[in-house]
Amino acid sequence: MLEAPASRRPGGALSVLALLILAVLIAGAAFVAGMAVGGGNDGGIGQAQPSASVRESVTPVDTGTPGPTPILETITCAEPSEAFAVLCQAYAEIRESYVDDISDEALVDGAVRGMIEFGLEDPYSGYLPPSQYGEALDDLSGEFSGIGAEIGIENVDDPADLGSCTVVTQDCVMVVIAPLAGSPAEEAGLRSGDQILEIDGTSTLGETVSTLVFEVRGEAGTDVTLTIERNDEVSELTITRAVIDLREVESEILSAGVGYIRLTAFTGRSSGLFTQALGALLDQGATDIVFDLRGNPGGYIDDAQGIASEFVAAGELLFTVEHEGSVQRWESEAGGRAQDAAIGLVVLVDAGSASSSEIVAAALQETQRATLVGQPTFGKNTVQVWSELPNGGGLRLTTGRWFTPSHDTVADGGVIPDQLVEAPADPTSDADPQLDRALEILSGD
Repeated sequence: MLEAPASRRPGGALSVLALLILAVLIAGAAFVAGMAVGGGNDGGIGQAQPSASVRESVTPVDTGTPGPTPILETITCAEPSEAFAVLCQAYAEIRESYVDDISDEALVDGAVRGMIEFGLEDPYSGYLPPSQYGEALDDLSGEFSGIGAEIGIENVDDPADLGSCTVVTQDCVMVVIAPLAGSPAEEAGLRSGDQILEIDGTSTLGETVSTLVFEVRGEAGTDVTLTIERNDEVSELTITRAVIDLREVESEILSAGVGYIRLTAFTGRSSGLFTQALGALLDQGATDIVFDLRGNPGGYIDDAQGIASEFVAAGELLFTVEHEGSVQRWESEAGGRAQDAAIGLVVLVDAGSASSSEIVAAALQETQRATLVGQPTFGKNTVQVWSELPNGGGLRLTTGRWFTPSHDTVADGGVIPDQLVEAPADPTSDADPQLDRALEILSGD
């Protein structure tokens, strides 16, 4: 997702984590971490499509319902444009002749869904009706219930043609981007790359990921059974939903002079928490840093800029291209605690690293500030922004695409590590060859 500045937009647009992945944090909100990259004020992340998936204790800012835009004043059913005359005529015929009673609200809801799902051909744009959007906003407060996993959609037949995947089909599968650390999903054994075939025995085929997220979420203490496919084998996982408390940052001194810091999501507060943790490691004598972005589905683009700036002294970190080709450049900010090149830096990534994680990883790699170790990242280069509609529903719209400093896109293949290292086949294993390799690099081996 590379697009023009998508953060801090006025006029009632509630930007919920905007970055790459149509991630769905099956936790309790509808679109969160990972799925949107152009962050909003100090919003949080709730769940929902590889929006990505980030949840945190942040209260959303109520900016009110946006007023009509100039283009709306030119499109009415009294004097419709040639294209909209078809819509207005269809509405009139339904109201005049349809055999059963139907409300305007139901017709509008269907029309909006149709525009998004079939008109845009964009799996990252979406619509939530008032009931679901309200729940999504509640989850932005940071406490939500669910299984705690980032969900997205993937074209297994033609990965480059994600635009055709507006609903789940045999080729466009519902896929786990990453389970959140310590979540019920992780504890039950759900892994990045798992394909979700059924939810409580009902097939996911024909549904949008946005809708399916609300089938997975639910009250804490209740169970949901997911039928998954992994390595061509189908199995069932029953997961007990719980209240998810996101811990964005974990840090410790691993050995003399080596600090370890893990970031699980780019929420509205992640940059500040990361800066504090990094500073504490340096104050304790760390001269090298292992920065773990594995399983991080993304979040706010602002946080990506702030966190990358901790290590990059100056220059462009990324740029976004938005509507009608407008471009915004995101530069490194002064004052980073680890901008000195003498501080060694290795970044760990994997297929669960998406959206903002990819922005940071690519920026640190291309500025030659860090060595990347692990597996190729998810590959999401679009930015989404949420806006509240007059009916109380929510529109999640892709507003741009982001590119690396050298003008590369991560849409195909993700960010490729400098050193490819496989993770253990058993996720419960204590072995961590990727971390081991990072420590070897920092020691000069």
